[in-house]
Amino acid sequence: MQRSWIRKHLKWPLLYVMSVGYIVAGITHFLVPEAFAQIVPPFVPSPLAMAYLSGLAEIVLGVGLLISRTRKLAAWGVIALLIAVFPANIYMAVSDVTVTGVFGTTLEPSPAVRWGRLPLQIVLIVWAWWYTRPMPAR
Repeated sequence: MQRSWIRKHLKWPLLYVMSVGYIVAGITHFLVPEAFAQIVPPFVPSPLAMAYLSGLAEIVLGVGLLISRTRKLAAWGVIALLIAVFPANIYMAVSDVTVTGVFGTTLEPSPAVRWGRLPLQIVLIVWAWWYTRPMPAR
């Protein structure tokens, strides 16, 4: 498959998938903030405030990706956010934290899920970086 075909036919649909994904994830931070606060590493102050702040950032950046004038800046913001929350993913991988409060359930992610989140961050960063580049014509 040629790169130009991917760029021409998939870049726009994947933009909407990414944008909606961040908006929904951000809203979830407000619906069950305690669940996100539980994976904030102990050295970070105010875990609950950080859960709300990262949720707000996800919503703002997700919306920003949909607006052509702010898309590039929002994509760089997503990259910065993914780097900023990476310590939470590391903490979750190494601490065996159990996440409670997600819609009344307790989640005990398997080691594969815990560690799988780390390389997934790289994929998400590359995906966001793609939107720092010019968009193809529709």
